[in-house]
Amino acid sequence: MEDPARTAGTDADTGPEAPGARGRVVFVGAGPGAADLLTLRAARAIAEADIVIWAASLVHEDVLEHAAEGAEIVDSAKLPMEGVMPYYERAAREGLQVARIHSGDPSLWGAVQEQFDQCERMGLDTEIIPGVPAFSAVAAIAGRELTIPEVAQSVVLTRLGGGKTPMPEGEEVREFARHGTTMALFLSAARSGQLQTELLEGGYPEDTPCVVAYQATWPDELIARCTLGELEATIKEHRLWKHTLVLVGPALNAGGTRSHLYHPGHFHGYRRADRDARRALRASRAGS
Repeated sequence: MEDPARTAGTDADTGPEAPGARGRVVFVGAGPGAADLLTLRAARAIAEADIVIWAASLVHEDVLEHAAEGAEIVDSAKLPMEGVMPYYERAAREGLQVARIHSGDPSLWGAVQEQFDQCERMGLDTEIIPGVPAFSAVAAIAGRELTIPEVAQSVVLTRLGGGKTPMPEGEEVREFARHGTTMALFLSAARSGQLQTELLEGGYPEDTPCVVAYQATWPDELIARCTLGELEATIKEHRLWKHTLVLVGPALNAGGTRSHLYHPGHFHGYRRADRDARRALRASRAGS
């Protein structure tokens, strides 16, 4: 729905675009929520937009601080795709710029592809601006690196099956859990019992550390640490079911290992290796 208080009052023929200008839709990654975690490019795209479309159910309203004074602000929370398309059609017809704001990063569960393809069929210029992904924000808040040398060198981004969108065969949480590396689980808190069961069935021990994050970087964020054996109880204790991300894996409490990148025995195009340190590094690799 439109917010009348923030709707531009100019006629299409006297708008900011020159006659015959080509319309443009920019899909903006809003990041995890905090307005100051938008990229500079994202903030600029919102500021330059004639129409800003955002979902109040997913994106914090502070991001609208970047919108121009006369921009038309549209809350898409209650609109199906058919309710958003008329704004894209208008942009194509009147040469307007639209900023379509998506939570997190548009490449992850953003329902962006179908909109992007439709905009291109309309002849609109299009761009996707990446956003800070929620799993990165949660790791930063928790003060953890997700890829600890000799502990975990991969991060699996996934969600629990059985929801509104079916999971392809072989992408079950228990199958990914067999890798034993760091996992970031989106859209799964509402079925915390199933989530805990599949992670355990996949091979994680009960004492595997977890971080549960609700609305990370929002004013009312909640970050809880627990073990996998306590995961279901922790989620239910805080009554979480949406806007919740779970990190799981041994890297969440691992320490004491050293990255070879900054080891004095490691060399690259900008730095020579110390010979003694190089020999020691080779010996440690051979003994591992």
